Amino acid sequence: MTDFQQPQQPYYPPQPPRPPYDPTQPVTTEPGTTIWPSGGHLPPGPPAPPVTPPSPAGAPAPHRRAKRGVGLLAAVAIAAAAVGGGTATLVERLTADGTPTASGVNGTNVSASSKGTVAGVAEAVSPSIVEISASSTAGKSTGSGVIITGDGEIVTNNHVISGASEISVRLSNGKTYQAKVVGTDPDKDLALIKLEGASGLKAATLGNSDNVKVGDEVVAIGSPEGLTGTVTSGIVSALDRDVTVAKDEGQGQDQQRQQYDPRQGWPFEFGGQEFNGDTGSSKTTYKALQTDASLNPGNSGGALINMNGEIIGINSAMYSPSSSNGSSAGSVGLGFAIPVNTLKADLDSLRDGGSN
Repeated sequence: MTDFQQPQQPYYPPQPPRPPYDPTQPVTTEPGTTIWPSGGHLPPGPPAPPVTPPSPAGAPAPHRRAKRGVGLLAAVAIAAAAVGGGTATLVERLTADGTPTASGVNGTNVSASSKGTVAGVAEAVSPSIVEISASSTAGKSTGSGVIITGDGEIVTNNHVISGASEISVRLSNGKTYQAKVVGTDPDKDLALIKLEGASGLKAATLGNSDNVKVGDEVVAIGSPEGLTGTVTSGIVSALDRDVTVAKDEGQGQDQQRQQYDPRQGWPFEFGGQEFNGDTGSSKTTYKALQTDASLNPGNSGGALINMNGEIIGINSAMYSPSSSNGSSAGSVGLGFAIPVNTLKADLDSLRDGGSN
């Protein structure tokens, strides 16, 4: 009988001692390779390299690396928001416990300025433009004027108020004042009147008409046909036009002078031709700015304004072709204004009574 022999157990050579085990720390083998201990047996092989010493308590290295990564992400996102110029961007931020949260970074919204626009000019200057109603033995005429002082000095055309026995002025807010003539200059078709008992009014800014160029944008404000505060716009279409207008000769000579007919427009001459009627025997000629901003009867004495809100001219004449029935057909974009530098040079004389 064959004897049963116990199978021989395989021989396992002694294993090297295990490295120190820390369940919260990785074991680093090669650069870029990390093995987290699982608590099981390590496979046989050569001794493991030394274990990297643990970080100081309270500041584990992995946590610091994660915080730096999120900080970098936030910095990149914020930079992207700056380059985007106003686009809202979401970035991640760490709370105190290290949890990333999303927050909005709002772009800068710059409101559009109204400076340099027709709307902006109209809003700024309209309170300084008035409607003038002048009554005389010859009837009643309507024109416009420009407030130049807070206590109620107003510049207008001489033909608007010449010979008037009563002058009523209506402000843009609807308030009405009586006014007296301070001085007139028929040769320049300018006049200065002053409101009675007015104060705290908004005065217009007088610009420099020497700086005006053909093609400059302009705004005209006045009361055509009694429509107070009407705003039109256009450009300066020519400079230094020699415009000839009727020169009123004062109270008591209504039969000889050329009357202003608000239905036909102010009569004037240019280039040897008459427009809008006969200017009569007494006339004056001045250098004018030409504009295609729509001017109509009643705009006389109103303001021609640059896009900075400065007065560059006093509207004084316009061409309006007559229709077949003899009435005015409206503006065709040929208007004229007395340069504001002519007014400024004459202002002291007007305050002293003018040339009359």
